[in-house]
Amino acid sequence: MGNETITSGPAQSAAQHSLPPLVEPAGSLTPEEVQRYSRHLIIPEVGMPGQLRLKNARVLVIGAGGLGSPALLYLAAAGVGTLGIVDDDVVEASNLQRQVIHGVSDVGRAKAESARSSIEELNPGVDVVLHRVRLAASNALEIFAGYDLILDGTDNFATRYLVNDAAALLGKPYVWGSILRFDGQVSVFWDAHGPNYRDLYPQAPPPGSVPSCAEGGVLGVLCAQIGSVMANEAVKLITGIGRPLLGRVLIFDALAMTWRELRVRKDPDAAPITALGDYEAFCGLLPADDDAAAAVPVVTAAELAGMLASRQDGRSRFELIDVREPGEYSIVNIPGARLLPQGRILSGELLPELPRDEDIVLHCKSGARSAAVLAFLQQQGFVRVKHLEGGILEWIRQVEPAKPVY
Repeated sequence: MGNETITSGPAQSAAQHSLPPLVEPAGSLTPEEVQRYSRHLIIPEVGMPGQLRLKNARVLVIGAGGLGSPALLYLAAAGVGTLGIVDDDVVEASNLQRQVIHGVSDVGRAKAESARSSIEELNPGVDVVLHRVRLAASNALEIFAGYDLILDGTDNFATRYLVNDAAALLGKPYVWGSILRFDGQVSVFWDAHGPNYRDLYPQAPPPGSVPSCAEGGVLGVLCAQIGSVMANEAVKLITGIGRPLLGRVLIFDALAMTWRELRVRKDPDAAPITALGDYEAFCGLLPADDDAAAAVPVVTAAELAGMLASRQDGRSRFELIDVREPGEYSIVNIPGARLLPQGRILSGELLPELPRDEDIVLHCKSGARSAAVLAFLQQQGFVRVKHLEGGILEWIRQVEPAKPVY
């Protein structure tokens, strides 16, 4: 899941007291529930009223991945009555390093189904509702309407802005988390009571400038550290106890084992959120029009295979540049590719390494980073440059299926 560099407006004091409880109490607990939740019931701040609120709560978790896994497990263990899961992905072997809600036997299975099985094993009293769809502007409001609280554990900016705007339109709070490598961030956004995600990030970063966890890596245990904080914030909001992270971003460095806090205020000049928009376009993930899409020079995996064969026979010359990171290159690479990481090209450091009088083909993992480097090189006057459509993932699928996928 991707991380960001924190920037915000002037600080102001966050709320010093808890907000009113988000959920009304359920009628009662069964004797079995009293036994199960006894350690909550003897905490004065939670007690029977708090546990009854948890039982009556409906929480939607976006993504049953690195952050969704611990959050779902701890919310289920805490006794949240209804948990919704939005996820259209399937379990892969590379998920098991951090997505602890899934196991080896779940590889190839829908993540939502796998997560439901784990929750039912942990606490059969929780009602699990599956939304096996990709969250989009066309379905977000309808899905969100059935829940009291949203937890966003996704790893892309387009979905984060969508979650923010849909929650704001419906007046619902949401808990946000973000992780990359050794760093994590957590906050609570609630437009009706404080800042929302757009107050923290008015504009999305340029495409490819911030790697996802799939591109940059993530320490597995970091998911538990941030995901459990997200679950903690959800419990506080539901029960109305403690001081929520509304107006505050908690920033964690797992290597230094330090937590620090950034205050965030609501921007009084920001335009109100009145409708959902085109979030792919807002984040620069789609070309502005069909002509722009056609103008992006690409090669397919099959075409690149032919080009490499011709180069090996001496019938053609071109440079194949891998713009990923060294760790990715060590896992899997295309024969004949030269590693020149994206950041060092965009900084200008490696520009002298690139020939201007020879064809260049760029590639990354899926195509986003190589497209960003291509655009940069075009701005620098390079005209004989293309990039691999679909990245090395598409190369593996079409050309070398025996190679590992990460």
